[in-house]
Amino acid sequence: MKKETKAIHTPFQKRDAYGALSFPVYNTVAYEFDSAQIMTEAFAGRVSEPDYSRVMNPTVTYFENRVKALSDADNVFALTTGMAAIFHTLLVFAEAGKTIVMSNHLFGNTFSLITTTLARLGVKAQIADFSNLGLLDKTIADDACLIFAEYITNPQLEMVDIKKLSEIAHKRGLPLIVDTTAIPFTEVDARELGIDVEVLSSTKYISGGATSLGGLILDYGTFPEVKRRMSMEFLFNIGSYMTPQVAYMQTIGLETLKVRYDKQAQNALDLARLLQQVPQVKRVNYPGLQLQKPFGAMLTIDLETEQKCYDFLNSLRLIRRATNLFDSKSLAIHPYSTIFVNFTPEEKKKMDVFDTTIRLSMGLEDVNDLYEDIVQALGQ
Repeated sequence: MKKETKAIHTPFQKRDAYGALSFPVYNTVAYEFDSAQIMTEAFAGRVSEPDYSRVMNPTVTYFENRVKALSDADNVFALTTGMAAIFHTLLVFAEAGKTIVMSNHLFGNTFSLITTTLARLGVKAQIADFSNLGLLDKTIADDACLIFAEYITNPQLEMVDIKKLSEIAHKRGLPLIVDTTAIPFTEVDARELGIDVEVLSSTKYISGGATSLGGLILDYGTFPEVKRRMSMEFLFNIGSYMTPQVAYMQTIGLETLKVRYDKQAQNALDLARLLQQVPQVKRVNYPGLQLQKPFGAMLTIDLETEQKCYDFLNSLRLIRRATNLFDSKSLAIHPYSTIFVNFTPEEKKKMDVFDTTIRLSMGLEDVNDLYEDIVQALGQ
């Protein structure tokens, strides 16, 4: 079946007693076992039966199964947020004295998770320019434990050569972990690119209309410790498992992911082309302009000054001032003063985060309405 069909027709783990077409929400904590022996097998992970909803819930399992069918991942783990997915994945490989090799172009909270939070636990960071992979190949730390990158960086919109990066990682026996939040996971051939573990915020494209928070770990089976530590350690010891209510909403979101993404990405490309002709816009950055096709639903524009950015945001009438990405509604934010507010000006300069940049997330509106709103806001 094609992905659009799989997204709707993934079989249930067990037939519903009432023949429900949507997998029910199992809003429960614990489950009764037929015998003590089966209970033992479930807790040991030798049978796929829910034992406690901190580590397994039927509604969440069904959501994971749908993602697995769409991605060809060996294992899928659904967590409370995208940041939880990143944190858990890094913990599989990182430990005190080891180094995470990372790009200087990362989402602000991911950057600070590695350089501040994990640093307190003794984990080191090697911050590198991933646009120069030849230099990176020669300078990777001897104590590196993984390489972490974003498929499309946020908000710089840099596209890294993931296949070349995977070759560099695998030559040293290192896992390549890639955050694919900026584009639906269904649009990424992770196995072909050599991605070992894919992480993403399901809050974005999947949830549809920003209904719920969630994160996903897609494990492609090349490093067995991912499944072992997630299944038998982290879900038990940390407790960041997705709730059944969220899993239900995001399962529904998967069904319309393709049609929503196609519209949002086309809006982004059309708007980027239109804004190139607007004098007040000093720069338009969108990967689709180089690829000559819709590619992701995020773009950035640069205005003359920081104050012009504030004036522009305050004058918007249709596009919402908000921090999320890939809602059904179009959103705008000034990353320099919000997402990266806790970084110094010098740090932001090194990360190529500028005070003249506006990040736009495209929704499902008519592109002409979006363009007219931007033009009128620029003219105020």
